[in-house]
Amino acid sequence: MPARSWRRLTRRAGAVTAAALIGPLAVTAAVQPAQAAPDRRASNGATVAGWTWLQKGSSFDVTINSKALGTQKKVRVLVPKTWRQNALRTWPVLYAFHGGRDNHTSWTRSTDIEGLARKYDVMVVMPAGDNGSYTDWWNGGRGGIPMWETFHMLEVRELMERNFRAGGARACMGNSSGGQGCITYAARYPRTFRHAASFSGPLSLLAPGIPALLMYTMLGSGSDPYAVYGDPLLNRANWRAHDPTSLAERLRGTKLYISSATTGRPGPFENPNMAPWDIGLLSEIGVGYSNRVFLNRLRQLNIPVTAHIYGDGRHSWAYWIRETNTVWPSLMQSIGARRL
Repeated sequence: MPARSWRRLTRRAGAVTAAALIGPLAVTAAVQPAQAAPDRRASNGATVAGWTWLQKGSSFDVTINSKALGTQKKVRVLVPKTWRQNALRTWPVLYAFHGGRDNHTSWTRSTDIEGLARKYDVMVVMPAGDNGSYTDWWNGGRGGIPMWETFHMLEVRELMERNFRAGGARACMGNSSGGQGCITYAARYPRTFRHAASFSGPLSLLAPGIPALLMYTMLGSGSDPYAVYGDPLLNRANWRAHDPTSLAERLRGTKLYISSATTGRPGPFENPNMAPWDIGLLSEIGVGYSNRVFLNRLRQLNIPVTAHIYGDGRHSWAYWIRETNTVWPSLMQSIGARRL
């Protein structure tokens, strides 16, 4: 299909479906006086501008001077009661990625992740991802800003490890596009994460309808939809290079958990009489299909995976909270985070 036809298809893709693939818009926490910035830089020159305790001894926000993004971005961090910035030891880390059009407050705003983390000797790192699609943007083949993958996998990781005692035992999880980001990063950086978990993440970027849906989502946020991965036909190699299904072989040795609904019908957390055109129901049909494609590929490759493809249900936090509670003990075990 010529690029012009793809553009028409992208513009006609339903806003109803696209909207459910993105997380809710969040309110950024009020700015407070920051602690002195640590001075250990990331290898590309990114630095910590400052950090602010939200709750003394358990959570703080870090502001990063990002070279990859050309601006400052925040990272929310949960720490256990055993944590000390000047400790000789390090702590196992869970990276939690959010859905599109959201920010670093997403997981603490919408879940009780603090309550889950408090029970374990673990750090939880929740970086901003905006609507960046968890990739260094194609930008017509030129690359350059924004480079979200570089921000997460180089700047955030190195600055957490060099300044805040984050260790090398890592896991990741994410909801919606954050789930896709978690699995994609685990594949593009084999053995970086011991365990990767996706909740309603689109895990086959090239499944029917998914390219148009993702591109419409970017168009709705005011971005050029072709700037992210390029044209899905002309630049298909770049799409494949960031597609969890195409990269599945590289996940061998990483423990995997995936979950999604599939039917587009209300589940246990919804009114059974809700309209069938509800955005959360419609979007989960496409997401669920992409999860089935990914799951079938893993099975072809004999790569172990725990999958909860639960049929009825919306693209919503109620299900992602349930899935987080289910997989949390296994995530902690994978990175050696002992129960406190």
